[in-house]
Amino acid sequence: MKKIIFACVHNAGRSQMAAAFFNSLVEASVAHAISAGTEPATSVHPEVLSVMKEVGIDLSGARPQLLTAELAADADLLITMGCGENCPFVPGLRVEDWAIPDPKGQPPERVREIRDEIRQRVTKLVEGLAKS
Repeated sequence: MKKIIFACVHNAGRSQMAAAFFNSLVEASVAHAISAGTEPATSVHPEVLSVMKEVGIDLSGARPQLLTAELAADADLLITMGCGENCPFVPGLRVEDWAIPDPKGQPPERVREIRDEIRQRVTKLVEGLAKS
């Protein structure tokens, strides 16, 4: 089973959305995503909870967690979303960087745009995994 990590700074927006979309699109026996952050917040941003609920995904039970080298050690892919130099280096781990804006404090229409961009990227990722 493949393990994918989505990481951003606070693990309260982008990475939470990406992991939720990934896990909703892929068979659990094939792959699983987790999300983490380099400076985890105390909770998922309320604007993210709201726009994800609009598409039927409830993140109210999600909790930000710290991205550590140990957490990433058995992963197949690390997708970073804005943590830049704060993202840990894990030898041998493939890393992709998705330059996606932070939804924190943005108006609902902008958060929806960010959500939809993340969903499109995750869908492409899942399609690529199915081919490999």
